[in-house]
Amino acid sequence: MRRIRYAVATSLDGFIAGPRGEADWITIDPDIDFNSIIAEFDTILVGSRTYTGMAADGRPGKLFNMRTFVFSRTLQQRDYPEVTVLPDTSADLLSALRKEAGKDIWLFGGGLLFRSLLEAGLVDTVEVAVIPILLGNGIPLFPAPAKSASLRLTGHRLYPKTGTVSLEYAVVK
Repeated sequence: MRRIRYAVATSLDGFIAGPRGEADWITIDPDIDFNSIIAEFDTILVGSRTYTGMAADGRPGKLFNMRTFVFSRTLQQRDYPEVTVLPDTSADLLSALRKEAGKDIWLFGGGLLFRSLLEAGLVDTVEVAVIPILLGNGIPLFPAPAKSASLRLTGHRLYPKTGTVSLEYAVVK
């Protein structure tokens, strides 16, 4: 069965984006092979704010050339024909996606989306790249109110050139 993996960058103080959704603080480490990371996935799940923010940067349509599901109560499918716009996080749909043949599923962006899928028992791993910056404010990795979740460390790596630390956890179910 395919896994749903929340792979995201976070500031040291726990924000996945700045107060206006900005991600310009994320340091790109030359030793991280983003192409090999992207190659592990063929489907991507994203919240509407993250998606529209990326679309404003000139990347409308599919993200990373993957099958893209955008969760939104405001976006209209007719305006985004290259992606699938869904009004809610249907456990049935995501369970069916997990059973399809293919690579893992990337839960890419949206703290609220992460929280709802985690609480529904649909997230298998949490993979965070901790960027050495303190933002002080922004969009949290795990927005309140949230139920606690137990995690088990499965991997870690330090990238000395930038001070980024990659942490990988399995969600204990």
